[in-house]
Amino acid sequence: MRDIITSLFKNPRIIIFTLAILISIVAIHPGYTPGEGTTSHLNFGLDLEGGSWLQIKLQGALAQIDADPGKLVSGIVEPVIGAPIEITNNDLQVGGSENQSVTFTTSAPVSASQLDYLGTVSVDKLSATKTQVTISSISKESLIESYLSKALNTEVVPTSTSNGVVYEIRTAVSEQQLETLLEKVGASIHKNDDGSSTYKEGVSTDTRDLTKKILSDKLNSFGLKDIPVRTVGDEYIMIDFAGIDLATAKEIAEKPGKFEIRIQTTGNETEHVLYGESIASVGVPSYHDEQWHTPFTLNDEGARALQKIALSTGAIDNPDEHYLNMYLDGVKIYGAPLSQSAAEKLRDAPIYSWEASTGTDDAAKTEATTLQVHLRAGALPVNVVLVGSGHVDAGLGSKFKSEAIITGLIALFAVATVVYFRYKRPEILVPMVGTSISEVIMILGVAAIINWQLDLPSIAAIIASIGTGIDHLIIITDEVLYEGKLPPSRVFSSRIGKAFIIILGAASTNIIALAPLVFMGFGTLKGFAITTIIGTIIGVAVARPVYGVVIKALLESKGEVESKNSKGSVDSRKRGSVD
Repeated sequence: MRDIITSLFKNPRIIIFTLAILISIVAIHPGYTPGEGTTSHLNFGLDLEGGSWLQIKLQGALAQIDADPGKLVSGIVEPVIGAPIEITNNDLQVGGSENQSVTFTTSAPVSASQLDYLGTVSVDKLSATKTQVTISSISKESLIESYLSKALNTEVVPTSTSNGVVYEIRTAVSEQQLETLLEKVGASIHKNDDGSSTYKEGVSTDTRDLTKKILSDKLNSFGLKDIPVRTVGDEYIMIDFAGIDLATAKEIAEKPGKFEIRIQTTGNETEHVLYGESIASVGVPSYHDEQWHTPFTLNDEGARALQKIALSTGAIDNPDEHYLNMYLDGVKIYGAPLSQSAAEKLRDAPIYSWEASTGTDDAAKTEATTLQVHLRAGALPVNVVLVGSGHVDAGLGSKFKSEAIITGLIALFAVATVVYFRYKRPEILVPMVGTSISEVIMILGVAAIINWQLDLPSIAAIIASIGTGIDHLIIITDEVLYEGKLPPSRVFSSRIGKAFIIILGAASTNIIALAPLVFMGFGTLKGFAITTIIGTIIGVAVARPVYGVVIKALLESKGEVESKNSKGSVDSRKRGSVD
């Protein structure tokens, strides 16, 4: 027996299998702490650990808009300059390029800064009572975008589709409110052929996915356990906070939000500079020049926007009167003036690399780190509102965990009982059960390594893997045994090859069937699918080949090998003999 064990541990499959088990146990890191009970590196979800869940709604609206270019320009410009205009040239076309222009005259004095948010503005004084203004580098779509963006103080994203341009308004606005705003500039919400409105509450799929990613990055940057964030439709996001009470969960969820930098203009008045999406990268807070600093870099659009507004507001000449303020969901989280060196540089060119200084003490260090989190995660592209919440008691979660373990053990015992009554041979039963247990250990090891959050569907997948694994082991056993004995090596190799063809076919079908759940992400079913696929791959690649090696060695050790001459053979010693 010792020789057999020695030969087994020289087998490459056994070596790989043993290493996989050891690595899994180290990754799981099971232990016991007085007062806390059993511990491990496994990450349990809301179902098994208790905690809270939140459902948030993304605020926004989508609509197509009809507008007459001439009325649109008049409706936007006249309230700004406080006088009527006469359009003398208008080449704005629907779906045209961004290089179109419009020219108008007016009796009121006009400064370029009044209209520069619309495009490139050129002002010519024709006479003492007549001014000519040309706005270039614009289009009908950009005018609608600029008007709605300024009127609603939010981002508006036009997107070309096969049915026309759809405007995504990234804030809460009702159909009636939008219609009222559009009427002021001679525009309206487009109607479909059947007369229905193209207005739709919600956001685009791209915006939803971007919000989910940013929210996930920001929530998980707090150093808590992995917080899964998943989408439900195009309007809702679900967040699970395992092991966290409802009040704390709400507090954490409210921290991420819409990040914005605004500049102080006159008194307490501020003007928009840029949103968080203009932040290209964020560095690690550092201490130098007797100050804590949080470094960050702006993209080209953000750097030019900051330079432009610093020039127009006078922040370059008098920085102390024009603070740059950072806001999160409308709440100021940081404010400071431009440094003298930065102000001088902005006269000539935009600045891309910046540092926000917070002070010298420990509180300043904390503020710098917090600011890094807000900057690194970026801004949510839309505002969100909490629409639902719930709590799973920790005791109930612990009960679910215990019952899940008991269920798994019952399943394993039931399967072992069936196998025993089928074969009634310990040398077959023990390797089967041992293989199943090893697969569970390796699945949990992978979950610990990738920090996968185990929930009830994941546990169900592990239990299902026990049954599937036993099915495959029975196939191997029935193929390699003949009348209860092990065939010769050549026949054994042939039969086990046939068994693995069947197993690989079944495993491939299983993976293909579950793959859509992984990529489409149907809530908690994604956990079931991923865990099942992991279990299938581990079983086929590692555990089941080892079972074939072990059962062959055990049967050989008992001398249960089929003789080559056991069927239709004649003892050569007696052939042609004479007694």
